[in-house]
Amino acid sequence: MADTYVKRSPMPVSVDELFAWHAREGAFERLNPAFDPVEVESREGGLEVGARTVLKMRVGVVWHRWVAVHTAYERGRLFRDEQEAGPFSTWKHTHRFDAGEASTSLMHDEIEYALPMGALGSALGSRFTRAALERTFLYRHQLLKADLERHARHASRPRLTVAVTGASGLVGTTLRHFLSTGGHTVKVVSRLGSRPDPRGLEGADVVVNLAGAPVADERWTNERKALLIESRVQYTHALVEAMRAMKTPPRVLLQGSAIGIYGERGDEALTESSVVGARGPRGAAFLAGLCSDWESEALAAEDLGVRVVLLRTGLVQSARGGVLARLLAPFKAGAGGPIGGGRQWQSWISLEDVLGILYLAMWDDSLKGPLNVVAPAPVTNAEYGRMLGQVLARPAVMPLPAFAMRAAFGELADGAMLASQRVRPTALERVGFRFLHPTLEEALRFALGRLGGAP
Repeated sequence: MADTYVKRSPMPVSVDELFAWHAREGAFERLNPAFDPVEVESREGGLEVGARTVLKMRVGVVWHRWVAVHTAYERGRLFRDEQEAGPFSTWKHTHRFDAGEASTSLMHDEIEYALPMGALGSALGSRFTRAALERTFLYRHQLLKADLERHARHASRPRLTVAVTGASGLVGTTLRHFLSTGGHTVKVVSRLGSRPDPRGLEGADVVVNLAGAPVADERWTNERKALLIESRVQYTHALVEAMRAMKTPPRVLLQGSAIGIYGERGDEALTESSVVGARGPRGAAFLAGLCSDWESEALAAEDLGVRVVLLRTGLVQSARGGVLARLLAPFKAGAGGPIGGGRQWQSWISLEDVLGILYLAMWDDSLKGPLNVVAPAPVTNAEYGRMLGQVLARPAVMPLPAFAMRAAFGELADGAMLASQRVRPTALERVGFRFLHPTLEEALRFALGRLGGAP
């Protein structure tokens, strides 16, 4: 039994630009929801008839292979993909682009589908499938509108060439797709041992340095600490030296850092002008020192006439990685709750607002030096747990004592899990940055696909 799902949304750009966004590299990956992603196995062609994409998708606990073939294409008007093989009996997705008034447009997604097993399959799975489609397309249309608005603010300026280190990480991967769909050229800077490949820097207007071994993946043994230092401090020194050797260095360096640079600060309100340093327990002191040394190496690029922005980033909220992804399993099982008493402040930021801040920093010459990449509403750990439980409709009352955290994670617990940093985005507020997700509830609902009335 066939069914049809339709989602229409106005978009703030012309129909030509809306279509062009979808035709650029990274469009599918950009719209792939983090809370229920599919994996691309292979792709042949673009949007034209005959293009073919092989995906892996999960339905419940079972992974299915999905082969989609494009069967219709009208430049600037529509394209259509149909299931050749996959979990549905039939699937036909028409992406239609209609002109609106005053250089606006209308995004129109129409999906005709039939579930397997006929009437029985429809009876068992129709409600679940429709809810899943609603979650996905609410997310996709909100993200698309936000991206188009952000790119439109700088549409009159030449497109950028952006070199990205650490391009395979959570932020780096998403940034690449955000920039490429906006018409910019992205160059991935590979590693030559412990140094960046200088060929990846050639012709770059902006360098975004996100390289570094993950901070919270392992206990901080002496060997792990050495790797964290080498992959950040020493790598950044080599990066600046590579820029020094260039005939024309980039005009901007966006340098990764973290709010861990402030150390353990209790209830103190922190801004970009706050003193930094190795404060608090040993783990917090190590992280503060690491970030401080990391930033110092990047600031050497100012001698080359490069504008350097130090991205002191809070806890990035995404279902694809980071702290939120790690918390989902216990919270969904009803085993979430406050950590170490829950009184420590957590300064967070949605992944989409990280992208918006990075993009603004590429263009706004008034932004330089420290920049707190955090939302304007920090919360305590206990408040964070309550809100995540509320969004997931699960209890969040199972405490995890500080001594248990230290026993399990050693110095990492004090450095990245128990430290209190109440950070304000003062510089961003000064330039009038508009947060997509100024509250934690908005950020979590978007990241987890719990928007509007979606279940």
